[in-house]
Amino acid sequence: MALMAVGPYQFEALGFSFNDRARKSETPWAKLEVSGGPDRLQWMGARGRSETIRGVLFSEFGGQDALDGLQRSAETGVILPFVAFGSVPDNVFGNVVVEDVSRDESYHHSDGTPRRNAYSLKLTYYPGQPEYDTAQSNFIQTLFDTVLT
Repeated sequence: MALMAVGPYQFEALGFSFNDRARKSETPWAKLEVSGGPDRLQWMGARGRSETIRGVLFSEFGGQDALDGLQRSAETGVILPFVAFGSVPDNVFGNVVVEDVSRDESYHHSDGTPRRNAYSLKLTYYPGQPEYDTAQSNFIQTLFDTVLT
């Protein structure tokens, strides 16, 4: 059963799994110097939100194709929906872009493919509405219907 998905790439208990998820919101404040008193602070507005997902893939359980697909999405600038399945509150997280994919491959097979692949994904929330083609729109609708039912 899928736990969450970034576009068509579903995180599962076995296969394309993850260990942890970290969220970050940037809301900076500027210091304004005041003569004869403490500095004042002025809120500069929200700068954005991002998430980092870390996990380890083992070739025996699969998942490498999904990681490769997210890498291709990052390289081609694809905007993807980010959703969670099950009883997670606020399970439609919105649209994201994959800004960074890191891999740490080890224990290789004789053909050079890794048996163990620790990875990290940085997702940044995309504000606004992306424009999808018909196939993408149909897939996204099916994905959201699955989550909301």
